[in-house]
Order: sequence, then C-alpha cells, then structure tokens
Amino acid sequence: MIIKNTLFKLALAVAFVVISYLVFSRPTYSQSIPNIDKIGHLGSFFCLSYLTFLAFRPKWYWLSMVLATYAILIELVQSRLPYRSASVGDVLADFSGIALFYFCLWAYRKYFSAAQLKEE
Repeated sequence: MIIKNTLFKLALAVAFVVISYLVFSRPTYSQSIPNIDKIGHLGSFFCLSYLTFLAFRPKWYWLSMVLATYAILIELVQSRLPYRSASVGDVLADFSGIALFYFCLWAYRKYFSAAQLKEE
C-alpha cells in the first residue's frame, strides 16, 4: 500500500509539473480544432483530480477547493504573460474536469454497490 501511495504521489507531482509547464509556456500547437484548449483543461483537471484522490483520499470539498484555487491561479498568471491570455471559459473547463471526476467516481461506486462487487 505504501509503494502504491508513493507512486500515486509521484505521478501527481509529475502531472502537476507537466500541466504547469504546458499552461505557462508559449503555445506551439495548432489551434485548428475549435475549443481544443477547453478539452485539454477538462482532461488535465480530471487527471489531477483522479491522481490527487488516489494519492491522498481527501474529502471532496478539499480536493475541489485546492484544484479550483490552482485553476484560478493559472489564469491569473496567464493574464500577466504576454503570449497567453486569461479565460473564464478555461476556469469553467477546469471546474468541469473536477466535477466529471466526481461524477465518474459516483457512477463507479454506484455500479459496484448495485452489482454487490467489492473493490480490492
């Protein structure tokens, strides 16, 4: 269990560093798909929520509050970078990623409860 917990914490740290690098660096990717950045924000915060949950098992409100604060800080920093811009839509996509994680967790637990299966 300790090894697993440590791996989840390491994965969370790596994800945090990679996501921070991507959101603060100069964009070099194509924007040919409309709203692809929103999909990236949603997916990133889904993954951060998942890894944070696995690493620390925090209460839902702590996880949501910490990641929501990070989402807002990202946009505040981006508003100060000359090659980036802040967007309320990005924050909403971040919040949606957190909410989607909790919806999936709820559905997963509901399924196992209904099927009377046990997690290992």
